[in-house]
Amino acid sequence: MIRRVVFLLLGLQLAAALLVAATLHKYWQPAGPLYWQLLLEMCYLLLGIALVLVLRLLISANNFRLSLRDQPDAPVLSLPRLCMLLAHEYCSNLKTTSYDMLHPVGLQLPPGQHGLPVLLIHGYGCNSGYWRPLSSLLNQAGIAHLGVDLEPPGASIDDFAPQVRAAIEQLCAATGQQRVVIVGHSMGGLVARAYLRRYGADAVARVITLGTPHQGTALSLARYGIGQNVQQMLYDSEWLRTLAAGEANLQRGLFSTIYTLHDNIVAPAQSALLTGARQLAFEGIGHVALGRHAQTLPRVMDEIMTAIRL
Repeated sequence: MIRRVVFLLLGLQLAAALLVAATLHKYWQPAGPLYWQLLLEMCYLLLGIALVLVLRLLISANNFRLSLRDQPDAPVLSLPRLCMLLAHEYCSNLKTTSYDMLHPVGLQLPPGQHGLPVLLIHGYGCNSGYWRPLSSLLNQAGIAHLGVDLEPPGASIDDFAPQVRAAIEQLCAATGQQRVVIVGHSMGGLVARAYLRRYGADAVARVITLGTPHQGTALSLARYGIGQNVQQMLYDSEWLRTLAAGEANLQRGLFSTIYTLHDNIVAPAQSALLTGARQLAFEGIGHVALGRHAQTLPRVMDEIMTAIRL
């Protein structure tokens, strides 16, 4: 379903660019030879596309503005680093939503696979295509993995737990292993916790979360999201309190939490901390970029390899 939504959104953006081009064509048609007219039409289309890209950049910048307002204690970045933060998050968002999510990861069984397999759980509004950069590294390392696609997108987080169980069973059956390593981005980490609360940790060797709002997010935009799971991820929500109370006997030591002090979705950034877990903090990285950044991906692979060797 998410893949169809991505196609729809890309179509709407293209339609907006074409509308800009058509408007310019209607109101500005200077005389000239045919080749000049064709060049002008191409420029109109490129300008329309540029305006759509600028709008997306402004939306991304506004997310950072709102998140920093909700976490005034975030480390202050120099102007060049702030620009790099915005540029990398913006490009990560474009790449993820315009290409990666059109190519879901699915089950990957690389030649010469070894060690425990890895289950990849995406976050809100995404699908398994989010994990394409990490999937490439796992394939290079000969590690079997499966990207689960959670459906329907707006369901309760508890409703995703049976889907995770089925994915673990599929991954174990395909590899002959009895346990998996779970990597979850954003909401995916909460889905992993909901699974552990319901089914226990017998089939899980390690859980690695990236930018997961373990204590929720206070970002004002989050209140306007669509779906029951959005309400569950609001800061200090009743669902999060119930989750924490119901998992008191679980091994929090199974968790490694990777988070950024400049998260543009999870605010305050400390909401990504989980008591009893191994904490790995980064600076100058955005929320979407956590799954593809040159600083975070090696640490994710280190955590996976450590779990495999244990």
